[in-house]
Amino acid sequence: MALKARIIGTGSYLPERVLSNSDLEKIVETTDEWIVTRTGMKERRIARSDEFSSDMGIHASRAAISDAGLSVDDIDFILVATTTPDYLFPSTACLIQHGLGAQHAGAVDLLAACTGYLYALSVAKAFVEAGMYRNVLVVAAEKLSAITNYKDRSTCVLFGDGAGACVVSSAGKGLAISNIRLGSDGEQAQFVIMPAGGCRMPASVDTVQNDQHFIRMAGSETFKHAVRRMESACKGCLEDAGLAESDISWLIPHQANLRIIEAIAKRFEHLPPERIYKTIHKYGNTSSSTIGIALDELLKQSQVKNGEHILLTAFGSGFTWGAALLTAGDGL
Repeated sequence: MALKARIIGTGSYLPERVLSNSDLEKIVETTDEWIVTRTGMKERRIARSDEFSSDMGIHASRAAISDAGLSVDDIDFILVATTTPDYLFPSTACLIQHGLGAQHAGAVDLLAACTGYLYALSVAKAFVEAGMYRNVLVVAAEKLSAITNYKDRSTCVLFGDGAGACVVSSAGKGLAISNIRLGSDGEQAQFVIMPAGGCRMPASVDTVQNDQHFIRMAGSETFKHAVRRMESACKGCLEDAGLAESDISWLIPHQANLRIIEAIAKRFEHLPPERIYKTIHKYGNTSSSTIGIALDELLKQSQVKNGEHILLTAFGSGFTWGAALLTAGDGL
C-alpha cells in the first residue's frame, strides 16, 4: 500500500512584545489609518534582542511534536524554512535540532522566502511518501525585525516575527497532504530583495551606511504578480485533485497584505469571507511562517470536520509561489 503523507500535529510561537500602529507613528511618518487602509495591519509581534529564529522555531516545534503525540526521538528529519537564519552557516535547522535534542534527526534549511512553508511541506511529503523518513518536522521561523528598516515607512509597517511548525508523517491521523503546486520566476528577483550580505555584495562600510542589509520591495509590482500567481497555483492544485472551488472549506493565504487577500478572495466566489482565515491584523507579515501560524490557529480554534478541504497558498521573493491542498481525515 502506498504511503500517504499527512500533518499529524501543528504548533506556533509568537513573541510577547506587540508593536502597534500607534507605536509606529512615533518611529516613522505614518498613521494608524494609513496603515490599516493599505495593509489591514493593526499590530505585529517583535522578538526580544536575545530571541532569534532558532529560538522561536524550537518553541513552535515542541508544540507541534506534542500535538502529534510524539517525542523528540521520533523525529527523523528537520526542514526549516527561513529568510532570517541565525547565521548564513551553520544552518538554523541544526541549531533547532540541537535545541530540541533530536539526536537521530538530519536537518537542513530551505529558502523560498514567504513561500518557504509550502516548499518545505512539499519536500517533507516527498520524503515520507518515498519511505525515506517516517516523521519529518517542518519549521518556518522568521525574525524579520532584524532586517527591517524602521526609517522606511513603506516596509517597516508590514513585518513581524514568529514561527509555525508541523509534523508530517506516514502514520497517524490528521490532514492528508493531497496536492502541492509550486512555481518560480527569477527574472523578477529584484522586486523583493535584501541587496547585501551575500557573496555578490559582502558586508562593508558602504553597504551598512546605504541600508543595503534591509528588505527592499517594489510594492505595486509585487502585488500584481502575487494575486495572479497565487490564483493560478490554487486553481491548478484543485484541478490536479479533481475538485471544484465549492469543495473548499477553508482558504489560508499568505498574510502579506489585506488587499492581496481580498483580491484572492474575489477569485473564489463560492467561498464565504468568514472561511478565508486571516491573522494579518494582529501579526502582520511574518514571511514563511504566516501559513504555519494561521493553520495552527485554525485547527485549535475551529472544528475542521472529516473530509473537509483546506487550501493553502503563498507568494514570495524569488519570485516563488505555490498552493497546497490538505484533506481532513479521521481524528480531527
